[in-house]
Amino acid sequence: MPVTNKIREIRKEKRISQVKMAEDLQVTRQTINAIEKHKYNPSLELSLKIIKYFNMPIEAVFTLEEDDR
Repeated sequence: MPVTNKIREIRKEKRISQVKMAEDLQVTRQTINAIEKHKYNPSLELSLKIIKYFNMPIEAVFTLEEDDR
């Protein structure tokens, strides 16, 4: 079951650059980019920092895609 996220959409809606978000979360811009492109799932710690950063519930940011089996 893949995990997807809406980080790019939320970040753009709040007019936050990848660089600013990366600096605020103390990660690299490349990390933010990889997460947004669904090439990297953030650690639990980083996921919690992201939802706190956006002040949103986890369900609004991350989704566990269900298998169609």
